[in-house]
Amino acid sequence: MSRLIAIILGIFLTLSSSFILPGTAWAESSNLGLHDGYLSVCPESPNCVVSQNGDSKHEIEPIPYHVERDRAFATLLKVIPAVPRTEVVEKTDNYVRATSKSRIFKFTDDVEFYLPPDEKVIHVRSASRVGESDLGVNRRRIEQIRLALEDLNI
Repeated sequence: MSRLIAIILGIFLTLSSSFILPGTAWAESSNLGLHDGYLSVCPESPNCVVSQNGDSKHEIEPIPYHVERDRAFATLLKVIPAVPRTEVVEKTDNYVRATSKSRIFKFTDDVEFYLPPDEKVIHVRSASRVGESDLGVNRRRIEQIRLALEDLNI
């Protein structure tokens, strides 16, 4: 039994180091936050989506709203913590950053929202800190938030 556990652990560590966790250099050097009114571009890996300046692999539509900006912002702040294992960690008058942890391995993703003063949209960016593939988790998270805001008539 212990030999089987050792074999499974060895396979997991091999896969983690080559597939799941190939490196964290981009996470350590990533520029979270706003830069001249834009969220950061995604890294080359497919585990990121962004609504500003995204290429075809990473682009996602911003979330439109039709209510007053303050109401949209307040509603967004209520929706974010409703996403499992997600919490707001930074907030300004036009920007929110949250972190979301995966259920099993507790990997952390950064989720950002920007409400520009001259547009009725919420720009979004959701990116894994480590790994190569997220199996579409970041895209589904943003779409889940989009649907929740639509259901609340934002």
